[in-house]
Amino acid sequence: MLTLRPLPALSDNYIWTLAGADGRCIVVDPGEAAPVEAAAAEGLRPVAILLTHHHPDHIGGAARLRERFAIPCHAPVDPRIDCASHRVGEGDVIAIPELGTAFTTIEVHGHTSSHVAFHGAGVVFCGDTLFSLGCGRMFEGTPAQMLASLDRLAALPGATSVCCGHEYTLANAAFASRVDPDNADLQAAIARARQARERGKPSLPTTIADECASNPFLRVDTAAVRAAITDHEGAPPASRADAFAALRRWKDGFRA
Repeated sequence: MLTLRPLPALSDNYIWTLAGADGRCIVVDPGEAAPVEAAAAEGLRPVAILLTHHHPDHIGGAARLRERFAIPCHAPVDPRIDCASHRVGEGDVIAIPELGTAFTTIEVHGHTSSHVAFHGAGVVFCGDTLFSLGCGRMFEGTPAQMLASLDRLAALPGATSVCCGHEYTLANAAFASRVDPDNADLQAAIARARQARERGKPSLPTTIADECASNPFLRVDTAAVRAAITDHEGAPPASRADAFAALRRWKDGFRA
């Protein structure tokens, strides 16, 4: 039995851990070392680090943790990540024998030019590509690239746990409600997230099925989202990529 646990870090990041019964675990996107070290003092035993992309709030603690625990660090091919011991790309499999599982690398470019996700054990660690009720900004990619990346994640099994890099659910909810106000699945997702946050709990993980039902960025082909985009833009989008680009621009300028 594996246990998934998000460790709060920095202002709104999560460092994800997946641990076996004996505490041996993988650590995903440690933006700082201290939360992992605190968890290790309580029994977690890191055996590997996985990094989804180069941003400092996702890799800031990796070098220190790699040295302290003498463990491998798997990361995409990107010279901006200088703490990696192993480089991974599309389709590469990372075996974690200590947990009896493995993760397949999925290239999900868009937020950055080298972003990857890791899928295995019923979980996808997606960094800043897919968020609950939202998606990442396109700092280094095109709308077509980001949409293709989201399509790849949306095609994973519906029960897959979605482990995002930030606690953004309720912030994303305001925009999603503006775009798709009559979506009952969206309103149910918002209610669950609000209840979790009121109890001091993370709103994550969500699931692929829940995101496909409620996240407007995974629903650019639906009539409701297309109508909202058309109304906002004053004209219908010419393509799926144009629809996604318009939705992302709208979100970038949105203020609740």
